[in-house]
Amino acid sequence: MLKHVSLATFAALAISAASIGAQDKPATGAAAAAAPLGQPDANGFISLFNGKDLTGWEGLEGYWSVKNGVIDGSETKDHSVQTDLILSASKEHPEKFVNFELHLKWMLVSPDGNSGVQFRSVINNPKTLHVGGYQADIDSGGNYTGSIYDESGIAGGRGTMSNRGEKTRWDAENKRHNNPLPESADDLKKLLHNTGDWNDIVLIVNGNHV
Repeated sequence: MLKHVSLATFAALAISAASIGAQDKPATGAAAAAAPLGQPDANGFISLFNGKDLTGWEGLEGYWSVKNGVIDGSETKDHSVQTDLILSASKEHPEKFVNFELHLKWMLVSPDGNSGVQFRSVINNPKTLHVGGYQADIDSGGNYTGSIYDESGIAGGRGTMSNRGEKTRWDAENKRHNNPLPESADDLKKLLHNTGDWNDIVLIVNGNHV
C-alpha cells in the first residue's frame, strides 16, 4: 500500500456518533500503546495525532515513525508489504466512527507512492495489519487521488467506486450511476501536488453519503 507517505501534525476528526469518554480501554499494538481520544475542541474536532509519537496508533514495526512532527510511512523494495497504520480507537470502538468529518494533510515523496485513507474498514490480514474496505485513494501519479476505492473488495467488490470529478450513486442492485461534477478529473488533477508538497483531505462520511 505505501511507498513513502507523510501525514502532517494536523489530523483531526469530528465524530457524529456516541460521545467519547475517558473510560475507553487502551489497546495494544505493534507501534505504540493506545490512548483514549481527547476531548473535542470548540469546533467539535478531536486531534488524532499528538505530533510526537504513535501513541494511539497501531502499525507494523519498521514501517511507521514520527519525523519532525509528522507521521512517516516508508518501505524498501526488499521489504515491501501492503500494510496500514490503524487508529486504535477505531479498532476498539468502530461504532464511534460510522459518521465523521476527517481533516488531514498528506505528502508523497516517492514517484512510486501509493497510499490512501481507509474508513469503514476491517483488518483482513492481522499478520501484516492490512485493512480492506472503503478507501480515499492517493497515488503519486495523480491518476486515482480523489477517488473512492473498494480495497480488497470488502465493500461489495466494486473496485473504484467513484472517480475524481464525478458524483456516483450505487443503486440497490449494485449498479453504478455517474454524473459529472462542474470540474473535471483533469481540472482537479492540476490542483494536486503529486510528490514533494502537502495536500489537504477533507473526508465527510454520513450515512450512505461520502
